[in-house]
Amino acid sequence: MSDSPHSSDDQGSDPSQAQAPLIEHLIELRSRLMRAVIAILVIFAALYAFSNDIYTFVADPLMALLPEGSQMIATEVASPFLAPFKLTLVVAVFIAVPFVLHQAWAFIAPGLYAHEKHLAVPLIASSVLLFYGGAAFAYYVVFPLLFNFFVHTGPQDVAVMTDINQYLNFVLKLFFAFGVAFEIPIATFLLIWTGATSVGSLVRKRPYVILGCFVVGMLMTPPDVVSQTLLAVPMWLLYEVGIVAGSLLQRRRGADAEEPDGAD
Repeated sequence: MSDSPHSSDDQGSDPSQAQAPLIEHLIELRSRLMRAVIAILVIFAALYAFSNDIYTFVADPLMALLPEGSQMIATEVASPFLAPFKLTLVVAVFIAVPFVLHQAWAFIAPGLYAHEKHLAVPLIASSVLLFYGGAAFAYYVVFPLLFNFFVHTGPQDVAVMTDINQYLNFVLKLFFAFGVAFEIPIATFLLIWTGATSVGSLVRKRPYVILGCFVVGMLMTPPDVVSQTLLAVPMWLLYEVGIVAGSLLQRRRGADAEEPDGAD
């Protein structure tokens, strides 16, 4: 009886045994991070030759609405180089997201239970697709409407000549805002799955959520009603999607809970 506490004390007092797992985790984390960085750099190197073409593609929603003969300008000496360079690096990170998340998953998966692993994989995959979907929605739906509003509401004697660096910062902000906004169903589902809230509670808070969507739209988009509405309305609809998914989860849990009683 007296040997057990001694043995546990000896194990607890041995710093090498306590530090070994931590060091192994840190080494693995460094390895996963290095793989993710290398993947981003490889993709960036492959895309760099097409950096100007990538910028032209991103600028097309605005250029298509400008009067014939109009063009963008560079107000800084290094902007013609830095703007496409920055955009290509962002695109490389954007493309590498699935691989980066795979490395993160490989690091945390050993510490998860089996049922958590089964749920985590579809959640990660759907979150990536939703982020891509948000960026695509911004490019194909929001940009044409937004730039059309900007171009045609100004005075007719004012020539629109956008700085390439300012335009890049503007669209990257919108890409990020819509990509994150499209993650709302995942966040809502996780809140219900973990028991942090319930479907009924989320339904009762719908008016506050709608108001919050417009506040977030005001903070994350340029100061105009069009872009705020184009972000707030999809956020609200995606919130409703999350509630529907949470309702299906609760029904499934209820059915699973009734199965043992039915078996008896």
